Amino acid sequence: MEGIRKAAEAYFENQSDRKKKKARKTFNAMDKNGDGKISLREYTDHLTRKKATNFTHQNIFGALDKDGNGNLDFEEAIVLFYLMQSGRALICKSCKTFLAGAYFSCSQCFFNDSVSTYEICCDCYGGKKFRHNDGHIFCDHYTLLRQSRSAIQAAPIRKREKVLQFLKKGLLVASISAGVAECISNGDDDDDSSKFNCSIM
Repeated sequence: MEGIRKAAEAYFENQSDRKKKKARKTFNAMDKNGDGKISLREYTDHLTRKKATNFTHQNIFGALDKDGNGNLDFEEAIVLFYLMQSGRALICKSCKTFLAGAYFSCSQCFFNDSVSTYEICCDCYGGKKFRHNDGHIFCDHYTLLRQSRSAIQAAPIRKREKVLQFLKKGLLVASISAGVAECISNGDDDDDSSKFNCSIM
């Protein structure tokens, strides 16, 4: 989780002042009682109201709560915004824990756009504590990223466009996640700045 936390902090620092203000506004909207922190109930209520229930898993809130005090301060909430932007709010299909570090994906599910992906934690993969289609090959997430790049480079010039179109479908999913983050952060606005776009805040 520490790697995700550092990435979130770096990502936030490189946002515009306008987006940083939106992040603070989103935090304040979630903090219904105005005590400067977001309780589990405030967190769940806000995300449920915004139809982002895939982020309400107890393990995600627990991972965000770095100091373990049962609430999220602003710095901890920044990690939530990053998870929504990056699409990293993944839960192990076997043990149902939040995948905060390295994880394995079924490569057939990953490259087949007709089914959802199948991710499992290292413990479940290493201990063979999962049930999935026989013969499917699992790769860690870094390997899948490298395979995606290799597929583009290996394709003949005239076929690269087809490969790129396939990979762009995966990027569209990331854009949808970013749109969810934008809708959540803008959901309480009434001005033109609340229009949908693919930014984190």
